[in-house]
Amino acid sequence: MVSFFKQASSRDPLSFVLRWLVYLAAGLAGLATSFIVVYILLKGLPYLHLDLFSWTYSSTNVSMLPALLNTVLMSVLSLALALPIGIGASIYLTEYASSSHPLVTVVRLATETLSGIPSIVYGLFGALFFVKFLHMGLSMIAGAATLSIMILPLIMRTTEEALLSVEEGYREGSFALGAGKLRTIFRVVLPSALPGIFSGIVLALGRVIGESAALIFTAGTVAEVASRLTSSGRTLAVHMYVISGEGMYVNQTYATAVVLLLLVIVMNLLSEWIVGRLGRNRYE
Repeated sequence: MVSFFKQASSRDPLSFVLRWLVYLAAGLAGLATSFIVVYILLKGLPYLHLDLFSWTYSSTNVSMLPALLNTVLMSVLSLALALPIGIGASIYLTEYASSSHPLVTVVRLATETLSGIPSIVYGLFGALFFVKFLHMGLSMIAGAATLSIMILPLIMRTTEEALLSVEEGYREGSFALGAGKLRTIFRVVLPSALPGIFSGIVLALGRVIGESAALIFTAGTVAEVASRLTSSGRTLAVHMYVISGEGMYVNQTYATAVVLLLLVIVMNLLSEWIVGRLGRNRYE
């Protein structure tokens, strides 16, 4: 190993330096992530009690269960609104539209622009358009509509890259067997691109779960399980923000962070397993 690095250094010193800079950056990122995870677990696990999972929230139990259920509902609603539009737009951009078409250029420019907008701006837009103009009020559906716009660029870009990664021979082989354009897309291209598409969905889901700024202005902070789509409710991230701001439930805030962290870890492990299965099925 030492001789290898000596040979690399003698051949190309710049490559040797860049290689070690990459190793250093990866090590620092892993160290920072490990520190955050361990810190949250040490601070939150001692205060993770059954009272935090009571069905009804009160100032004595500070239950996170309503927020947890609202988080699941918000995630499902956001993906239900964003996935058909995002995947459909990506299919059109990659399979039908010409790359030099002005519409494609405008859509891609808008996608890149929207992906860099801070979440608070989405929250203000949702408050003005969905809450006020469309008279949705502070509700789960208003929050989900806002989040669907927020995650739409991410879903479009990852889906487009997944579709472009499918070998052109798959399409040519399908056409040679007599399949039409639409049948080729849904029976050949999309199944081959599913691992990449699913990875984008997981990234979008992670942003939905961790979002708080946009939801405060659109979904509200009511600490109850939303009984209807027009009901107001808080997610786990908003729940953490609210109780930490009160200054009386710091320990419960860390306990809620533990649940949120475990939720994200389980979601990522499950996604890796599903992507692995999809990848194996692709080549079987």
